[in-house]
Amino acid sequence: MAAIDHPSFGSLDPNRVIIFDTTLRDGEQSPGFSMNLDEKLRMAEALAELGADVLEAGFPIASAGDFDSVRAIAAAVKGPVICGLARSAPGDILRAAEAVRPAERRRIHTFISTSPLHMKHKLRMEPDAVLEAVTASVTLARQHTDDVEWSAEDGSRTEPDFLARCVEAAIKAGATTINIPDTVGYALPEDMARIFTDIRTRVPGAERVILSTHNHNDLGLAVANTLAAIAAGARQVECTINGIGERAGNASLEEAVMAMRTRQDRIGMATGIHTPGILRISKLLATITGFDVQPNKAIVGRNAFAHESGIHQDGMLKHAGTYEIMTPESVGWTKTNLVMGKHSGRAAFRDKLRALGYGEIGDNQLNDAFRRFKDLADRKKTVYDEDIVALVDDEVMRDHQRIRFVSLDVHAGSRGPARAELELEIDGELRQAGASGDGPVDATFKAIRSLFPHEATLALFSVGAVTEGTDAQARTTVRLEEGGKMVDGQGADTDTIVASARAYLHALNKLLVKRARTAPAAMSA
Repeated sequence: MAAIDHPSFGSLDPNRVIIFDTTLRDGEQSPGFSMNLDEKLRMAEALAELGADVLEAGFPIASAGDFDSVRAIAAAVKGPVICGLARSAPGDILRAAEAVRPAERRRIHTFISTSPLHMKHKLRMEPDAVLEAVTASVTLARQHTDDVEWSAEDGSRTEPDFLARCVEAAIKAGATTINIPDTVGYALPEDMARIFTDIRTRVPGAERVILSTHNHNDLGLAVANTLAAIAAGARQVECTINGIGERAGNASLEEAVMAMRTRQDRIGMATGIHTPGILRISKLLATITGFDVQPNKAIVGRNAFAHESGIHQDGMLKHAGTYEIMTPESVGWTKTNLVMGKHSGRAAFRDKLRALGYGEIGDNQLNDAFRRFKDLADRKKTVYDEDIVALVDDEVMRDHQRIRFVSLDVHAGSRGPARAELELEIDGELRQAGASGDGPVDATFKAIRSLFPHEATLALFSVGAVTEGTDAQARTTVRLEEGGKMVDGQGADTDTIVASARAYLHALNKLLVKRARTAPAAMSA
């Protein structure tokens, strides 16, 4: 393949794969994974530091909140191309153009369904009308930016001849990236190889644009399909951190990137991802959303580099390459976590935060996090990196919130109802209340309700341990639902009840600032 001239990337090396991250758009459409503006900005900055080439920041027409978050990211985040999603309707495209306008480099990503099933039952449009919409939408988008991506929704189930006609129309209208999504996770790797080979060999002008692949994981084949598309000529990969996304999720960024890096001998492709930052951003997303990855998740699961079998341990002691195809350090794991204790000072704590990927955090946040670290070190015999990450993230994500945890005393046992005495700071005012309940968590949550009455209902409550041992920090997740809208909150503390209170308050604070979402139909691609 020859180099491609692209308005955002210049002359693109044919062996370079563009990483298009859609964590903030497709990933956020997962039930329970919604993020507020501050959380989206944190993720966007982290993705920029990781080296993602394109950030699909949201779907601006979906709601005022989505528009504001895309515009804020476009104004604040430097480095990646900032992209907004739009259907083929003129209103969608104009809204996306306005949202991404502040970006140094911007892209409008417009799409329409092309499969017979979608055209008949969802769009209720004839093929010729769809072709006209392709041309009109790309033409309008090009009036607002030189970087336009066009997607064939449900492309993997589209008839090859019609798909080729749509791609040709999009290229003629000015699209610079052509994306063929496996929207429902139906394709096999040989299907993706055929589709991209067909486009490259049949469609006039295909050699002048970047071909992109976007794969869902309904059959567990998203990354395999991604690699098959790359082998057949795709040079942009659309993916998400931890593989989050609608239904079973999207192709996982960390898996696709590390497959290309580890099997450079066969794949022969490179990306701009700073791979030692992968684990940090995986944990950041888990903290923000409250959804940890499963222990055996490739690359970022806690068992990804663990060896229990005696045969494996023996091999590892003799040579790490016997059972590890990549080093833990290459994706951000460290060989030792035990370096901090109650005698560590503020400077050492700041250096540890830099080593864990936090960069510079504000003095107030640092002071609060350091105070909680010292309290933790006094209570906990061993302080691990995971403990520090949990308490710092717990502190950072609560900045600028209306309701703050101050103190909690709980009496509980087998002889009577539990009692919780709670003190909160609400809009700068200290308030106290007590409540009884069926167990300490129930009593604590009732005390919160008495101090700050609200109509939200508890939809989920879960508890997990950050590290091992009886003195491990608990990480709790609380989901509140109100008027059909859900928010998740997280809390961490060695005391499970305190962690539960923190998680409830985090969710409640998010609920107070959450804007109503009115999502239009057909948000997927």
